[in-house]
Amino acid sequence: MNAASSYTPLQIANIPIGLPVVQAALSGYSDWAMRVLARRMGAPYTLCEVLLDLLINEHSHFKKNAARVRVTPDEAPVGGQLMGANPEDFGPAALRLVELGFTIIDINFGCPVRKVMGRCRGGFHLSQPAVALEIVSRVREALPPTVPVTLKMRRGIDDTSESRDKFYTILDGAFARGAAAITVHGRTVKQGYIGPSRWEFLREVKQYVGSRTILGSGDLFTPEACVAMIRETGVDGVTAARGAIGNPWIFEQCRALLEGRPLPAPPSLFEQRRVIGEHYALADDLHGEMTSCRMMRKFGIKFARLHPEGLVVRDAFIAARTRADIQAVFDRYYAEDLPGRHPTSDEVDEVQECG
Repeated sequence: MNAASSYTPLQIANIPIGLPVVQAALSGYSDWAMRVLARRMGAPYTLCEVLLDLLINEHSHFKKNAARVRVTPDEAPVGGQLMGANPEDFGPAALRLVELGFTIIDINFGCPVRKVMGRCRGGFHLSQPAVALEIVSRVREALPPTVPVTLKMRRGIDDTSESRDKFYTILDGAFARGAAAITVHGRTVKQGYIGPSRWEFLREVKQYVGSRTILGSGDLFTPEACVAMIRETGVDGVTAARGAIGNPWIFEQCRALLEGRPLPAPPSLFEQRRVIGEHYALADDLHGEMTSCRMMRKFGIKFARLHPEGLVVRDAFIAARTRADIQAVFDRYYAEDLPGRHPTSDEVDEVQECG
């Protein structure tokens, strides 16, 4: 434990992370722009939105989706998360991501979305340990030993004893095959995003694996929840997902709480405007004006939760169609440096990350 703080810095294999609160992979959100902003705002490590192995391996798909795999040196360490159905496709895709600049390769065995499950991807692999472990082996064998391989799992397909046994078979087998860390979401695949995440299961898993690295996931909508999960379950770190969308301040807020300091005041409206504008500039650089405007409408809706007139500002972002419309939102609702507000858990629990 760091003598200057009340937490143990997170490390994934040979890569020091530090703050044990990282940004999760978020489908449709955690692109280069969101990740770079999060890093500037205190996130020690971020994960790219989940990528299909076919998107990486097939040139036509790769070229069309080039923006989705953009990575720059200032992001390091940064994780690339892979999802697919066929074990033989994972190794080449993982190596390609490393060549692009991703520092860590994460394998998604957690996504519960029906379309994903129907195509034998994501959480479906929790039903077939042999295939899941073949995927882990192929990824580990394809990469240089200095590149860590990690996993994202849920606590099982459902709550049957058979599902539990398969979870532990994959957990043990993945570590035996060289996985450096495993993130465990406290819901089952069958639950999807309904009902509470079972934190007591995370405590059980961490006690079971001992010194091996476990990150926790599920119901981390506020900095208080992130800190509570670490302290109540003993996991080595947590992944902020929905709680980080439109609130990149969450990482420094977690740092303050973990170091025994009070929760910082929410960002003022001028600070919010500055950060939203910075995000917009990054999105513009990544996607171009037409797409960035659409992206920032989506993010603006989330940033609005920190505004004292959150619902009104949310509706204003929803109505925005052009850069001028978004500028008008800034000019009208962010013109005076009023105090901001901390979003509540029920305001955050509305996005479904693929994990």
